[in-house]
Amino acid sequence: TGAALGGALGAGGGYIWSKKMQDQKVAMERATAGTGVAVSQTTDNRLKLDIPSDVSFDVGRANIKSNFAPILSQFATSLNQNPVSTVTIIGHTDSTGSDSINNPLSFDRANAARDYLVSRGVAATRIGTDGRGSREPVADNSTQQGRDKNRRVEIYVAEPQVAAR
Repeated sequence: TGAALGGALGAGGGYIWSKKMQDQKVAMERATAGTGVAVSQTTDNRLKLDIPSDVSFDVGRANIKSNFAPILSQFATSLNQNPVSTVTIIGHTDSTGSDSINNPLSFDRANAARDYLVSRGVAATRIGTDGRGSREPVADNSTQQGRDKNRRVEIYVAEPQVAAR
């Protein structure tokens, strides 16, 4: 659903980088300072939060870690201040284990983050989720450090151009 949501919005005129998006980026940079979470603007004008496994979820689990909860709470606050923005949450795993384990686990992680945001007042209709399992590694899965980097959650926030008009 997340890929469809992001694709449909992107195809419908693209995204803008508004003052609200910039304010949201600054707020998230402050909220995540020193946590290992990377906050950036993508080339297609989305806000991206790259949340590593040591912040987000334990190995083989989809329960939100205690140090991830305050980050998500601050994120929910910033989302509620920009109600036209949409969110896509993508869960990833390392290659340890089979696809039959990793694929559902990656979805479960994305859905856990979504459910937390919804519990903080963000409308569920604004949030799409996807699980990519181990299909999109960002590092070498043959090393522990690489596997740690590959276990992550990516959150994208977009403001469709039509919303800004």
